[in-house]
Amino acid sequence: MLPYIAEFLGTMILILLGDGVVANVTLNKSGMKGAGSIQITFAWGLAVMVPAFIFGAASGAHFNPALTLALAIDGSLSWGLVPGYIIAQFAGAFLGGCLVYVLFKDQFDATDNPGTKLGVFSTGPSVPNMPLNILSEAVGTFVLVFAIKGIAQVADCAPGVDKFLVFGIIVSIGMSLGGLTGYAINPARDLGPRLAHAILPIKGKGDSNWGYAPVVIVGPVIGAIVAVLLYGAIPW
Repeated sequence: MLPYIAEFLGTMILILLGDGVVANVTLNKSGMKGAGSIQITFAWGLAVMVPAFIFGAASGAHFNPALTLALAIDGSLSWGLVPGYIIAQFAGAFLGGCLVYVLFKDQFDATDNPGTKLGVFSTGPSVPNMPLNILSEAVGTFVLVFAIKGIAQVADCAPGVDKFLVFGIIVSIGMSLGGLTGYAINPARDLGPRLAHAILPIKGKGDSNWGYAPVVIVGPVIGAIVAVLLYGAIPW
């Protein structure tokens, strides 16, 4: 039971901090409105690192269905844990999105642009082009998972240092590729909060853009699987 609780709470914290920084920077009447993409990118890296420190020993700190599937494929995780992990991740992401709305309700009410409101919860492309958007998510997730696996190549890595390295991986992906699709690189990170956006009584929220959902499912899953297969094929 503990691994499932860890994945649920860890993903909830991830979304609370990650979507929270987007709300903080983009919504009207927020004290940090206009702080920009650098704050968002660094904060997303920290949003992954903080729960990873807390729950890494309990569950491996996946917080990402694509990573969970990939690690099951390469034998690093028992297939019996996969359904529970994925359910916990989506549930935690949904609750995290709900908490962001509660905390920033006044700021949501003060913001007129529906796209800005949706952008707090979910990702979207700078140029809509589904094949390229899927490729972008696949490449970003490939880098994420391949680099996470590659941490094993760091000789004598002290306990906890791997979490700082994951922070660096997330920030690097965001700063280099984030402008294309918002770098979901994680189906739960996007679809859990997107569901919260669809359900919550957000004033003037507009459409939740479910037509974009294939991008954040197909791209990350393909990228994660290719990453573990390639990593396993290299004679380290």
